Amino acid sequence: MSVVEDNPLGRYLKERRARLDPAALGLPLARRRTPGLRREEVALRAHVSPTWYTWLEQGRGGAPSTEVLERLAGALQLSDVEREHLFLLAQNRPPEVRFQATAGVPPRLQRVLDALAYCPAMIRTPTWDVLAWNRACAAVLNDYSAMPPERRNILRHIFGNPAARRRIPNWDRDARFVVAAFRADVARAGAGEAVQALVDELSAANAEFAAMWSELDVREGYGEMAKLIHHPVAGAISLEYSGLAVEGRPDLTMIVYHPATPADEARVRQLLMGQLA
Repeated sequence: MSVVEDNPLGRYLKERRARLDPAALGLPLARRRTPGLRREEVALRAHVSPTWYTWLEQGRGGAPSTEVLERLAGALQLSDVEREHLFLLAQNRPPEVRFQATAGVPPRLQRVLDALAYCPAMIRTPTWDVLAWNRACAAVLNDYSAMPPERRNILRHIFGNPAARRRIPNWDRDARFVVAAFRADVARAGAGEAVQALVDELSAANAEFAAMWSELDVREGYGEMAKLIHHPVAGAISLEYSGLAVEGRPDLTMIVYHPATPADEARVRQLLMGQLA
């Protein structure tokens, strides 16, 4: 088998290199026989030896370190999914998680939420900040539009809002689950530093949260579970809920609450139609 056929990493580097626009990077266009950047230009951008980079594309440069792979990903302007693929080819593992705060959601996701007419649904980040929700969520669970964006966090709502506690008959059980699942999500996303201020704030303001956080429990996030709420207008509503991955957006999770019975759906429907008072 030839070197080229047995060198998926080298082929990938060469293909990504060929896609870059020299002019967009301020490089001269004269006397280029092939598209994209030259090997020595990628090496310079990645702060590696041109000879070693050439060997890497040829399948004889040895295994690159994590630091070098990060520099190559930057030099080649790889997207997150392309960067992950680079690491899988080079080290047979994904790269370490890089947490990045998310500011909003694309309109298509809001349209999906709105299509779930009688199912409260929301989009949240790994730090459990709520970025989008539908009308059923606002009516049944919490109207996040009434809160400033920086306060739209599920833990803040559960531990800092007395009205939320009154709506959750099994508050202690549900709150413990939330804290444990939150801890697991934060660790998985590499967001420990990003949430430290929130954890400190809640620990100082709420002794129950401080005690639950100190237990160091972790749980898998939303699988398929049931939640009972006591709505001040509609009364008891039982909801089955699931956490769904958002394709192409590993930083987002869609939470969908489905009425557990036809009677529960009828109460949600009547609430949205203003038939309950």
